[in-house]
Amino acid sequence: MNDQFNETQPTQIDPSAGEDTSPTDIGQTDETTPPQKRKGRPWLLRGGLVLLGLILVLGVSGFLGYQNGIARRTHQETFQLAVAVAEQYELGVLDIEAGRYEVARQRFEYVLGLDPSYPGVTDRLAEVLIILNATATPTPALLPTAVEATPTPDSRAEEDLFTQAKSYVASEEWSLAIETLEMVRKKNPEYRSVDIDGMIYLSLRQRGVQKISLGNLEGGIYDLALAESFGILDTEADSWRTWASFYITGASYWNVDWAQAVYYFEQVVAMTPNLHDGSGWTAAQRYMDALNGYAQLLESEGRWCELDDIYDKAYQYTGDPAYQELFLTAQDKCE
Repeated sequence: MNDQFNETQPTQIDPSAGEDTSPTDIGQTDETTPPQKRKGRPWLLRGGLVLLGLILVLGVSGFLGYQNGIARRTHQETFQLAVAVAEQYELGVLDIEAGRYEVARQRFEYVLGLDPSYPGVTDRLAEVLIILNATATPTPALLPTAVEATPTPDSRAEEDLFTQAKSYVASEEWSLAIETLEMVRKKNPEYRSVDIDGMIYLSLRQRGVQKISLGNLEGGIYDLALAESFGILDTEADSWRTWASFYITGASYWNVDWAQAVYYFEQVVAMTPNLHDGSGWTAAQRYMDALNGYAQLLESEGRWCELDDIYDKAYQYTGDPAYQELFLTAQDKCE
């Protein structure tokens, strides 16, 4: 039985037979065939780079489109302004031809406000002002009287002076124009009196504005007052006189009443921040110094609820964050 049992034992399989499954071969198979999960990573990386590139392209395109839109809008606004200026000038010329001198004056002042260098507008405005001032104060007609015939006076000297005055007006030499016109008037008060009144008005008006813009505030105000004796001042000249008066009034309160100084210079800086007096001290500089002077006074008196308003004005005008911090501090201490 033992022999039979031995005969029926299963045949032992030789490990060396059949397929070669040695560890060496298995290791080689792992190296040449990467795991399945590693195959998707390069695709994800490429997809991420493509998406990032697309976002960058869209961002740059959007920014360039925005800038282009701003440029187009600015160009359009400039074009529309130029069209409006040209239209108002041409309408003003038509108003002169139709005798609508006051309307023409308003149109030319509008053009000057938008484009002071527009060709011909200064001459046209001067023409209208001369006509308006001549018609505003007409010379009363005299009844004819019988007089003896007298020789015609020689007016060549007056003509020469008048022609010279016209050239001074054309070249904007206002003081020389005024002096020459006064010489004509002294020689012959009746010579072209209406024309001379208009030219004196224009010269005084222009010189007054010029003096104010150059810092001679009192002199400019005086010239404009003299011009007003020949005719009504236009809006622009009257505004210059107002700003100069406010500047002088504000300066009179310096170191005396800071609240009043702040009030007057606040009006001036809103329109002409570079307006200055003989010292060269601009309205903008005076406004800030007045605010700081008033703030020191309020702080010394513990008036915090008023002080926050002063610091807020300083911050709004300058954008300096230091004033914003002082404003918040004053608000905290305000009870």
